[in-house]
Amino acid sequence: MRRFSLAEPLVMLATVVQWLVLSIGTGAIIGAGCTIFLRVLFATEGRVYDVPWWVLALLLPAGGFANGLLLHYGYKLRRSTFNDNAIVAVNEQHGKLPFRTMWIKPVCALITLGCGASAGKEGPCSHIGASLGAAIGRSLHLNQEMRKRLLACGVSAGFASVFGTPIAGAIYGVEMLAIGRIRHDFLFPGIVAGVTSFEVSRYLGVPYPQYHIAFSSDFTEVLFLKTVLIGVLCGAVAWLFVELLQRSRQFFGWLKQRFGLWPPLSPLLGGVVVALLIIAVPTEYLGLSLPVMERALDGAPMPYLGFLWKALLVAVTLGSGFYGGIVTPQFVMGAITGGAFAHLLGLEAAQGAAVGLVAVVASASNAPMAAILMGIELFGSGSTLYVAGACVAAYLIIGHRSVYPEQQVAFSKSSWIFARTDLPVGQEKVRLSYGLLRWWRMRRRRAKQRDDEAQ
Repeated sequence: MRRFSLAEPLVMLATVVQWLVLSIGTGAIIGAGCTIFLRVLFATEGRVYDVPWWVLALLLPAGGFANGLLLHYGYKLRRSTFNDNAIVAVNEQHGKLPFRTMWIKPVCALITLGCGASAGKEGPCSHIGASLGAAIGRSLHLNQEMRKRLLACGVSAGFASVFGTPIAGAIYGVEMLAIGRIRHDFLFPGIVAGVTSFEVSRYLGVPYPQYHIAFSSDFTEVLFLKTVLIGVLCGAVAWLFVELLQRSRQFFGWLKQRFGLWPPLSPLLGGVVVALLIIAVPTEYLGLSLPVMERALDGAPMPYLGFLWKALLVAVTLGSGFYGGIVTPQFVMGAITGGAFAHLLGLEAAQGAAVGLVAVVASASNAPMAAILMGIELFGSGSTLYVAGACVAAYLIIGHRSVYPEQQVAFSKSSWIFARTDLPVGQEKVRLSYGLLRWWRMRRRRAKQRDDEAQ
């Protein structure tokens, strides 16, 4: 049968025009919304680094209690039963997301970061983007597939606005949906929305840092292997962070179930634990901890256990029920790790910090392509090969774990591991493949036979 010759390119041209209009409009609205949030955040965050401990001991539990009250009672305002998680909305809810409760998470994040609890700033922006994208799709009466794409556009626009890396932020919003799979039909609208959102936020005065990390223009295999080793180390750090986060969630969940705790009391207890931790942990690891990250990227000496302090504070903060982002802490942990261990490999501290910053994101979020592009946008094209090696190594080291329990497993990362596809990471029971188990059993059987013959 002969293929049509003219209709297909005309339809695709119409599709491009359609998504240009939808994505530019959506990105502009989300950029404005994220700018409002970021402006308020910059005015309130980071004020508690130097206050006396007793002030933090009061602020942190109070902030946790306020988070608990908002999340517990605020969601009773919604009329639907839809989950407000963007990954679930795309993968399971056909792009539907509650709109009446959009304000709850951004307000909770402002309280979380304002009182000194340790978290990130991108989660509220991605939530704003997802909610606005879903609302625009519903108001335009789009079909389910288009609403899914528009919601993903919103997530990409939110990430691009807060990261200051429009292409990487847009890719991150698509790549985070599943391990090992990128919806290519989401890419064009996501990138257009991301670039638009970033430009709107920059026009409205949101500041974005610029980094100047010196990577050699002449590629060297030795430097490449060293950065791969940094990636392996960052993958281990990401693994530890995910495990701490999961254990914290399980512990506070157990407390609520065992003692019948009223839900708002769980983050209050989390605030108490954080307040106790900072008796020993420096207060610079509270909040966003961006000054620590910037010092690492400037090549300043970093403590070997700095990543652990940040991971522990974030795990208690988010695991107990505070709300906040989870990507900014990955930046901080990666920069600290790379900066602290770089000299052991003969790397400059700033190079190690730059590579580590994106490698932990590639690993903990299972988003290596977005992390590689982020490294290029932040540190220049000279970092491309080094960032790529570190990100892919870190992505493999963490295995099938994620800071997003709702993230689906699309493909196994190794032929020696079996994982059912299209199940959330939190529900999938990853196990060794049958072929590897059979090889191992045969090897043990032959070793036993040799031992028996020797006797």
